[in-house]
Amino acid sequence: MSSQERPPTEEELRAAYEAQVKQLRVDDLLIETVVSLVNLAGRKAGLAPGTEDEKDLEQVRLAIEAVTSLLPLVEPRLGPDAPKVRDVISQLQLAYAQQAGAAAEAGQGAAEGSAPPPPAEPPQGPPSGPGHGPAQSSGRLWVPGQ
Repeated sequence: MSSQERPPTEEELRAAYEAQVKQLRVDDLLIETVVSLVNLAGRKAGLAPGTEDEKDLEQVRLAIEAVTSLLPLVEPRLGPDAPKVRDVISQLQLAYAQQAGAAAEAGQGAAEGSAPPPPAEPPQGPPSGPGHGPAQSSGRLWVPGQ
């Protein structure tokens, strides 16, 4: 068995991990976190085809609040993608509000006494265009720059 065929040693794995950490930037991790939260919220809202059975309004609310908290930190680094992120957050907030309202009307919120509180408003910025964004209308997940 040659050295190319053997699994890496713990020391080699540690060295590879350290090399990756040296290149990692907080900016990149924050942007990746925002994108991951937006995509996960879309799934938990049942917006992507085939995810209707994954609905979890509390998870959607938490993701929206986390993204709106992080947005002021990452928005300057998003460049031309910043309005797209705002649009996606607005779509998630609308879906959340509609679903929470429907759940409250159906009496599903009665067990807790009321529907969950609405998510925080996103920071003010330029208004996004009308209609649905590309992620919602295509059923695909959105990734900045693509």
